[in-house]
Amino acid sequence: MTGMTFSQIVHMDCTAYAWAMGNLALHMLMRMAEGVAGSAAWLGRGLSCVCAQRRESDARPSFDLTLAQEECLQRLQSRIDVAYDSSRPEHQEALRALWHAAFPEEELHGLISEQWKEMGWQGKDPSTDFRGGGFISLENLLFFARNYPKSFQNLLQKQEGDRSMWEYPFAVAGVNITFMLIQMLGLQAVKPRMLIGAIFLKLLSENESAFDLLYCIAFKLMDQQWLSMRASYMDFNTVMKSTRRQLERELLLEDVTRLEDMPSFNLLR
Repeated sequence: MTGMTFSQIVHMDCTAYAWAMGNLALHMLMRMAEGVAGSAAWLGRGLSCVCAQRRESDARPSFDLTLAQEECLQRLQSRIDVAYDSSRPEHQEALRALWHAAFPEEELHGLISEQWKEMGWQGKDPSTDFRGGGFISLENLLFFARNYPKSFQNLLQKQEGDRSMWEYPFAVAGVNITFMLIQMLGLQAVKPRMLIGAIFLKLLSENESAFDLLYCIAFKLMDQQWLSMRASYMDFNTVMKSTRRQLERELLLEDVTRLEDMPSFNLLR
């Protein structure tokens, strides 16, 4: 079980997931006993997305959309449907751009390189980690790096707060956040079935970059939750649940008419 990839663990059902996490905990203790210092190559395998666990309270009537909202949803869904393809030049360029945004002073030796572990990918080939979030998860990371570079670097370098010795790997956590938001907002349905999804589509119709911006907010909020909970490796799923609940609460606030009105937006610099 310890050889499974991040994306395989994400899509397991709850019973199998609990069993996997028990085995993973045992594996982690074994690695600690061997004196391994928490490398991203194996840390990432322990991350799973809370969004894969459905709740009965999520089932709600669908909401009608305006023509503008419907068009925005379709454009976003077309992005979500794109898998990362390492043979496509535009995907290769986006990955290189992400590296240069993250490490502007360090030359990248190749799209398959041990260097990628510095960013928190599981191995030397990031393409294997995009299966859980698709190409949009790379676009999210790149949007974050370009639009909020200080916050991006703070998270990448773990520069703020009293950090755990067993930290979450940055890039794999980013893919997890993309997947969580897609599920939380019900973006793969023809119409939103939850109020939170309907609210978001209204925001999206007024700001085409709303999903990318919400991603940045969610990443910063997740890290804040991580620090406030004094979390470590095996607490990641609990942190993700807390992050999702806080995002839902803020999006439902009456005075939030745009994402910049969310209290957590202030976490971005």
